[in-house]
Amino acid sequence: MKKNDLLKDDNNIIRVLEIQPDKILIIDCIKKTMPVWVESSALDSFSGCTGEVLNEATNFAVTVIDALDADQRKAMYDRYTLIAPILPFIADERMRSKVIGSTAIENNISKQTIRIYLCLYLTYMNITVLASRKRLDGDAELTQDEKNIRWALNKFFYTTKKQSLMTAYTMMLKEKYCDSMDVLVNGYPSFYQFRYFYRKTKKMQNFYISRDGLKSYQRNNRPLIGEGVQEFAPAIGVGMLDSTVCDIYLINDAGNLVGRPILTACVDAYSGLCCGYILSWVGGVYSLRGLMLNIIADKAAWCKKFGIFINTEDWSCDKIPATLVTDMGSEYKSENFEQIAELGVKVINLPAYRPELKGLVEKFFDVVQSTYKKHLKGKGVIELDYQERGAHDYRKDACLTMADFEKIILHCIIYYNAQRIVENFPYTEILIAETVKPYASCIWNWGKSQMGANLIEVGAEELILTLLPRAIGRFSRFGLKVNKMRYHRDGYTEQYLKGGEVTVAYNPEDVTSVWLLENGIYTKFAIIESRFEGKDLTAVQSLQTAQRDIVKGANQENLQAQINLVRHIEAIAGSVRNSADVSVKNIRDNRKREQLKHHRNYMKGVKP
Repeated sequence: MKKNDLLKDDNNIIRVLEIQPDKILIIDCIKKTMPVWVESSALDSFSGCTGEVLNEATNFAVTVIDALDADQRKAMYDRYTLIAPILPFIADERMRSKVIGSTAIENNISKQTIRIYLCLYLTYMNITVLASRKRLDGDAELTQDEKNIRWALNKFFYTTKKQSLMTAYTMMLKEKYCDSMDVLVNGYPSFYQFRYFYRKTKKMQNFYISRDGLKSYQRNNRPLIGEGVQEFAPAIGVGMLDSTVCDIYLINDAGNLVGRPILTACVDAYSGLCCGYILSWVGGVYSLRGLMLNIIADKAAWCKKFGIFINTEDWSCDKIPATLVTDMGSEYKSENFEQIAELGVKVINLPAYRPELKGLVEKFFDVVQSTYKKHLKGKGVIELDYQERGAHDYRKDACLTMADFEKIILHCIIYYNAQRIVENFPYTEILIAETVKPYASCIWNWGKSQMGANLIEVGAEELILTLLPRAIGRFSRFGLKVNKMRYHRDGYTEQYLKGGEVTVAYNPEDVTSVWLLENGIYTKFAIIESRFEGKDLTAVQSLQTAQRDIVKGANQENLQAQINLVRHIEAIAGSVRNSADVSVKNIRDNRKREQLKHHRNYMKGVKP
């Protein structure tokens, strides 16, 4: 260890300034505090360190003197002149403080400023660290009035309260240009000066973010300078998922108002094709299962169920996109949906309140709803004024059932896929050469044959089993116990005897069967208790709860019955006289006599 050496221990870096037999003078190069004496043994854990490590740790860029301009060099030498008289007395704290005090008085500068310069120099032992920072354009020193205006803008104008410039100006005068009696003093800046400074320093990004919030800026104001969706979807196989509540009220078959249905859809990010949809009254994971099944369904056969006939090439999606982009909805973040990754599907969850990142599916909802709404006015469709006071009650106009509305939705999707012109699709030379029509279905059909198309083929049963909720099952002598019910399958005797926990998929709508999941293989188990067959999980749990309540309610009666039983037994046993000596001889003869004595003819007295 030598004078001026750098030493390091974890995140601490020190420089040795003076060495004495039993103590060492050091400076903390990270905190840049005044030098202190420490015991020599306190540095046993430190090891050698280089200047490059120190520069990297403190983010200091070494500068050669020749690279400094005249003003920087002048400031550097002036500051070194201030601390030069102090350097010989670094080891003597009393003399060091005395020289710092006298230097501060002579140069009309604070002691703390001198200490800062001194610690900087001792940390790096490089005079260039004392050079002044090079001032950038527009970084000129502000006057006090300009500092006050900047303070008022930051405090009152650039906030989510969205105060006006005049309000911010008035608040500045109140806080900065009034005396103790709140009387305006002379020399205050005019509103025109205030407004001029605001316009000169205004930055639109800061304006939008400070007043509307970062999420609003990202959604409505940020510069759109990328290539769009094609940046992360260069080929088909990236599906965007979302749900929306339709702007229409529906009735049931009996004519009673039901409410507004939920439309859940998957749109391919590359071509814009609607890969699948589900129209339901319930959202969440339930609607996602229906959506996934619809994606892999034969669309021509599906439309035929509603009396709609289409060509296969108009909607030829029967595979799942290998990447699914969702928002932060609870159904998409659920463990059930993430299980789809077992099929090789990648799920990407976007940040909250960022609908523009999945703009194609948002556009799909907009196109579909705007398509049917203009033709269904007066039939339950909601208008923009539905929440305003005194607006018409659109619920009273409802006249369509879910079946009717689904036919309308299907026609809208077919139009969206096969007849709507995709005007802004980025056509390439290959697309133009092959004369691909500007329809989502044509782009999809062409994209399926290109390299990079990423679709996963999966069967309906495998898909549903993958998306079923899962629970921990336990093997025991009584079978496989899941959700407090017992299941059985032949060939698992060894597992029943060994016991242990396993992962089981179950169907909440029907508890008749569960599926044991082992090494990606689903094995079906049937329920043992026939009373639960065909029931859903909620009904079974209600039965189990009701049974527990009945048993619990009978506990007091059972305890009272046990007490009465004990009293009767004790009363009978207490009335019997104990025999002093019981003969154990001739037991068989005694038994025969007693049998004859108590024998009864049960047919006697019974009428034939």
